[in-house]
Amino acid sequence: MTDNPWTTLKITSLYENPWIRLEHHDILNPAGKVGVYGKVHFKNRAMAIIPVDQDGNTWLVGQYRYTLEEYAWEIPMGGGPIGQDLLESAKRELREETGLSAEKWTEVMKVHTSNSVTDEVGIVYLAEMLTQGDTEFEETEILQVKKLPFSEVLEMVMRGEITDSISVAGILKVARILGY
Repeated sequence: MTDNPWTTLKITSLYENPWIRLEHHDILNPAGKVGVYGKVHFKNRAMAIIPVDQDGNTWLVGQYRYTLEEYAWEIPMGGGPIGQDLLESAKRELREETGLSAEKWTEVMKVHTSNSVTDEVGIVYLAEMLTQGDTEFEETEILQVKKLPFSEVLEMVMRGEITDSISVAGILKVARILGY
């Protein structure tokens, strides 16, 4: 069944900032009963990049994640405003966080980060034929960047050292594409 079995009765915006909007939905559920639903609407599309050089190396970005209250290693990623070309946003983000630019870009997957509470959509790209330049960190970013063999990054996923959902999904997909 592909038709929407939910009926929206009313949407109330509870909170908004430049990145998200929190909504309260009064609904009729698929059984026809009155209920509620909370939704976090993202104002940007998530994009993540897995750069891989000719020697099979990739780059990870480490930073303290405020919402988790812990340090995390993940693939380069960021947000691109809805309505702007997502690939251009991905190119900008890769350059800002790693200093890299790539000649070859392949979209490898679309992912929903938490489809029970948010409409966030993420796109993962494989970036190849790389050229190193300078990073351009944003003022809110204190990042560590490290270059590692892709096989080692894959093992970090398997050991649970990389936990960001887009990073995990993207690394596993690219591992399959590259034959790991």
